[in-house]
Amino acid sequence: RNRCQWLDFSGNARNCFLTGNPEFYRNIIGKGLRCLLDVPHTEVYRNAHHSLGRFCSQSSQPLSEKIPSLQTSSVGQPPCHFPAWNIQINRSFHTSPSLQAAPVPLFWIIVKPAQKLFAIILGRSIRNWWKALPPNKRELFKESARKNKWKILLGVSSLGVVFVMFYFTHLEETPITGRARLLVFGKEHFRELSQMEYDMWMEQFKNQMLPETDARYQVVERVVGHLSESNKDVPQVSALKWVIHVVDEPGVNAFVLPNGQVFVFTGLLDAVSDIHQLSFILGHEIAHAVLEHAAEKASLVHFLDFLSLIFLTMIWAICPRDSLAVVGQWIQSKLQEFMFDRPYSRTLEAEADKVGLQFAAKACVDVRASSVFWQQMELAETIQGQPKLPEWLSTHPSHENRAEHLDRLIPEALKIRESCNCPSLSGPDPRLIFRLNMQHLLESSKGREAPNSTKQDPSKPKLDFPHT
Repeated sequence: RNRCQWLDFSGNARNCFLTGNPEFYRNIIGKGLRCLLDVPHTEVYRNAHHSLGRFCSQSSQPLSEKIPSLQTSSVGQPPCHFPAWNIQINRSFHTSPSLQAAPVPLFWIIVKPAQKLFAIILGRSIRNWWKALPPNKRELFKESARKNKWKILLGVSSLGVVFVMFYFTHLEETPITGRARLLVFGKEHFRELSQMEYDMWMEQFKNQMLPETDARYQVVERVVGHLSESNKDVPQVSALKWVIHVVDEPGVNAFVLPNGQVFVFTGLLDAVSDIHQLSFILGHEIAHAVLEHAAEKASLVHFLDFLSLIFLTMIWAICPRDSLAVVGQWIQSKLQEFMFDRPYSRTLEAEADKVGLQFAAKACVDVRASSVFWQQMELAETIQGQPKLPEWLSTHPSHENRAEHLDRLIPEALKIRESCNCPSLSGPDPRLIFRLNMQHLLESSKGREAPNSTKQDPSKPKLDFPHT
């Protein structure tokens, strides 16, 4: 998606942030396409700490002056509450789908089920053929295999070399970060699919779209416009036309399609504490589109699916019964999901966080607010009593790890911000304000519990506030 886990349909239950929505892809399958939509080279940020000045566009006007209509929290005194605490955040919370876009072009989407069916039929036919062989012919076959073992090994090795050569001949460099990645399908393959997804979203929310005169729409429009204007030196940013859609929906959700269509739910606008958090979140979503994560995720899924056909054939050929083969196939799919798909999705999310933070820094955003948002999300989950799932079960990093990762990136982002002639940040660090508020809440909670400590119901768990 891209997904906020955004593009992978894992059905992940982990709260996440960040292109598309899994429901769109399920609807596509239901309409008969049988598709699972899963999202040139510049070195703009590669040496950020050496030559930060060249990143900046001509506009370095403070964001608060660009968007005067947005209410920002005071930095002089701690805010009395965080909006995110009052939001009912469900386990499907995300701003990117679990898979960022189509895993294959439309042709491969259609034939993908047929490929698996062919592998199952082939493996089952091999098994039945072997069972039907008389014992003497089985021994002759085994003896022939032993005599020709080197030829068999050479054939298998040749097939492996073909896959390795295919992989390394399709490696490209990720824009901005310069990371090597497999890219079988270019972004041109996703234009029609992005349009299909856009049409479905517009049909689904046709009665919930806010008009351009709405103040909330204007805030999002100005934030996206300011981010794109401040990063117009990045070719991938200036090449896309960013179109805004604000949906009157309570879900905490936002995503950007590969063709530049930006969707923001009003629930997200209620969840953020200020303009800086919103700018970072939208910068993250824009980063997914700019880095072409949809095409990258699609390429990996297609490559792994093709490899899995070999193992699928072997499973159905070796397992003595169909029931065992079904179990083996399920185990194979889960191993692929948890060993490759989900870790790779988390890598893409972390990369989008890094680039999105740089986009926000060039727009003179207070980048320190980025980690505070994820701490607020973690606190909201804790207060609501939602169970914490292990990160390896999710397509997105945990809120805590995400906040820590952003804290490590903030010093570099502040250097980028300074090099763009942005006004100095005044007032206390919002991260410090958050920690002080947490300490105050914890002390107040203990003070209320102390007089009634002997009468406390042991069946009611205490609130464990994180980051205190």
